[in-house]
Amino acid sequence: MLYPLMNNTKWNELRLAMYEVDPAPRWSALDQNGYRSPPDREWYYHFREGGYEHTIHVDIIADDPEHRERIRTALKRIHLPGEETEDGFRIFGYASQGQAVQYL
Repeated sequence: MLYPLMNNTKWNELRLAMYEVDPAPRWSALDQNGYRSPPDREWYYHFREGGYEHTIHVDIIADDPEHRERIRTALKRIHLPGEETEDGFRIFGYASQGQAVQYL
């Protein structure tokens, strides 16, 4: 069973924060139906297409260490459930029962 961690307001905060990062980071979303979107840099329109209600998580991909730091700074301002990954960051829309979740 999955438990929601995000709402539309928080997803929109993420969308607008990443839109402001230069260059905009690539993102890829995993939906509850198993579909993973291809990496995309367009946050303003593409990210919100179809809504957020089925988004399990979004991976944000940093280009280099400096880009990672700009993304990290933007994420810390909005305090979202997620973790740092090898490629960048993962923001959780849902968590499984018993899954420990930290906030960035």
